[in-house]
Amino acid sequence: FGSSTWLRDPDPSNAPTPCSSGRIRGAMADKLKSLPFINDKNNPIGWFVQGGIEFAKDSQRLVQRCTKPDAKEFKKIAVACSIGFAIMGFIGYTVKLVFIPINNIIVGGS
Repeated sequence: FGSSTWLRDPDPSNAPTPCSSGRIRGAMADKLKSLPFINDKNNPIGWFVQGGIEFAKDSQRLVQRCTKPDAKEFKKIAVACSIGFAIMGFIGYTVKLVFIPINNIIVGGS
């Protein structure tokens, strides 16, 4: 965990390009390499930085894999949500209907 392997991409085709973004990425990686406490997960700052980097990578991977649902899938999700709302509403209505008379008996509705 203390190594800086996350800074080096094993695929040489993804090496920093001569464009400005590649230079910035390479320069930032060099700056982070010079600060060993950032790469050490036992250090609180390193734990926070490494956790943020891992979260960002996982989030990017998730967004890239997500797809927009087609009409059939969307309809299925909408129906399932509607049924859930209806069931929860019915349960809430039933509980309210049952407890109003009970509350009146306990309080002694005058």
